Amino acid sequence: MEENDPDDVSYYPYMNGQFVFKHAVVRFSEAIIEGLTANNLKKEDIDMLIPHQANLRISQFIQKKFGLSDDKVYNNIMHYGNTTAASIPIALTEAWEEGKIKEGDNVVLAAFGSGFTWGSAIIKW
Repeated sequence: MEENDPDDVSYYPYMNGQFVFKHAVVRFSEAIIEGLTANNLKKEDIDMLIPHQANLRISQFIQKKFGLSDDKVYNNIMHYGNTTAASIPIALTEAWEEGKIKEGDNVVLAAFGSGFTWGSAIIKW
């Protein structure tokens, strides 16, 4: 193939969406469970889950898996899209400003992102 061949698409990015989705829901769950376990908490102790706002379907899957009602999960992806690393701080701020987080609440932050990185944090508000 000649250099600068306009038909060479070998360098185009590609994402296997199903593969990413499957790993995201597994890693999200593991990160949340690990955080809860480390703090002697159960899923019933979650007052607010603020997931990384990359994909609403992933958030909804996690919500269902943990048996959380709509008022215990904050999503804003439908307003802004994926704001990457800022998504959790933006969502956390909005949830607090809207009165959805109260003193003493257990707030779970969880993310799965680029490079297949993931993590969680639990805040006693």
